[in-house]
Amino acid sequence: MTPLERLRELCLALPEVTEKVSHGEPTWFVRRTFVMFADHHHDDRLAFWCAAPSGTQEELVAADPQRYFRPPYVGGRGWLGVYLDVDVDWAEVGEIVTDAYREVAPRKLVAGLDG
Repeated sequence: MTPLERLRELCLALPEVTEKVSHGEPTWFVRRTFVMFADHHHDDRLAFWCAAPSGTQEELVAADPQRYFRPPYVGGRGWLGVYLDVDVDWAEVGEIVTDAYREVAPRKLVAGLDG
């Protein structure tokens, strides 16, 4: 399975998520964008950008800049960039995607994850 296929599977497993192309890249929405694929979009790296809880971007980028980065445009709003052209821990990516969903999804949908 390609990184895009694995990321798509993680995103679409969450309630009421839809996929559309935005800015030329596959992007996942739950009313609003929560994950955007970045296939060499602004550099020569394969990655995705996602919403993240407050402080997560700074913490992960400082701890492991080979895996995480501050993405252009949305990085100032705390979004996290995750490289997919390294040895990927897909269980961790699943947690990051779920956290991104929790940041954007309506409370009722988030409550369904916890119930």
